[in-house]
Amino acid sequence: MQKNVTYTETGNGTRIPLVGYGTFLITDEEVADAVFNAIKVGYRHIDTAAVYNNEVGVGLGIKKALSDLSLTRDDIFVTTKLWPGYAGWGEESKNKQDTLAAYNQSLEKLGLDYVDLYLIHSPHGGEQRLSQWEALLELQLSGRVKSIGVSNYSIKHLDEIKNAGLPLPDVNQIELHPWSQKPELREYLEINGIAPIAYSSLAPLSTWRNKPDQTSGKTQAMIDDGAVFSTLAQKYNVTEAQFLLRWAVQQGYPVLPKSLNPERMRQNLDVFGFDISEEDMNLIKLMNRGDGIAWDLGDPSLID
Repeated sequence: MQKNVTYTETGNGTRIPLVGYGTFLITDEEVADAVFNAIKVGYRHIDTAAVYNNEVGVGLGIKKALSDLSLTRDDIFVTTKLWPGYAGWGEESKNKQDTLAAYNQSLEKLGLDYVDLYLIHSPHGGEQRLSQWEALLELQLSGRVKSIGVSNYSIKHLDEIKNAGLPLPDVNQIELHPWSQKPELREYLEINGIAPIAYSSLAPLSTWRNKPDQTSGKTQAMIDDGAVFSTLAQKYNVTEAQFLLRWAVQQGYPVLPKSLNPERMRQNLDVFGFDISEEDMNLIKLMNRGDGIAWDLGDPSLID
């Protein structure tokens, strides 16, 4: 592994680069070049998912990087995710065999022999949630996946696994930023040895849901925060994105920023040359605005 990459470590000893490259909403046509450029500037964790419909392009980008940049497969930490099936989209929840088949499909699309981290993308599986988790445990036991976990799981969903007497996930990938700090869930994860991975770290800067037929999810309280992040970023002589990413990595949470601009890719990696003061970290604690704007763990379809 690269010596200049900063890692966090899960309970089972898996080392995850603290700054990874997210590929959500990057098309399959664009993503190969994006992933190659990300790896070229220094990213060593690439995050994708079956439902992103870009695993083929992600795999091509990784393949080109390994070929052109004198890297080995061990140098790149790759995450992909099982789409569990969602009744709201007219889908059936995947059972254990479906889950194993979905993993094989992801490997084929990525052109890889294994992934470093395989996640259940959401708790929409309902009655099949435990069957899906049992499939991931089987994959890990067989050595076909190094680490396994979940995404967007609440305490209720994690307790479901615990109460079934099954091993808990290595990680839970969740929306995590100053507006959605999830203190109770984070405490639960820490107590149970589950590492959080933060996504939507740059949500306060986002415009990706600002089209006329969409809602940004930003509440009036968030809008009223105004220029707080800009002011804090100026204080540390960094960009707002760097400040928001530093807030997470300073607490040991891997982040997954996305950009198609190589210069911004570099900036998003450069979050280790400053520390946010305790006073400012405490100020940010007061900015928690609820469950988030990208994912709603209060969705009634996730309660049963």
